[in-house]
Amino acid sequence: MNQTEHIDWSDFMKVELRVGRIVAAEAFPEARKPAYKLQIDFGSDIGVLKSSAQITALYAPETLIGKQVVAVTNFPKKQIGPFMSECLVTGFHDASGNVSLCAPEHQVPLGTRLL
Repeated sequence: MNQTEHIDWSDFMKVELRVGRIVAAEAFPEARKPAYKLQIDFGSDIGVLKSSAQITALYAPETLIGKQVVAVTNFPKKQIGPFMSECLVTGFHDASGNVSLCAPEHQVPLGTRLL
């Protein structure tokens, strides 16, 4: 059995997991590991945030445009080389260690919070 530390509801509510739509994706050649620079629209309340994502094994930049993803929007900004990441895109490692994006199965309004 996994010995994970339990959290309470108030801990979970601190994490803002929200749906956004990728509006731009490009190679990030300066990154230490293969990655893309993404711009993700979270709707009018949050706007467009930037993120670096190591998802090059399963996705080409042109296939990402218009895709909805789940991201953490309330982490502090993080400098990644010459790029400032403003949110954390979520995903799962497959059996080969490649990241598969976490995304809603159906379209939902931008900025919707996961609860």
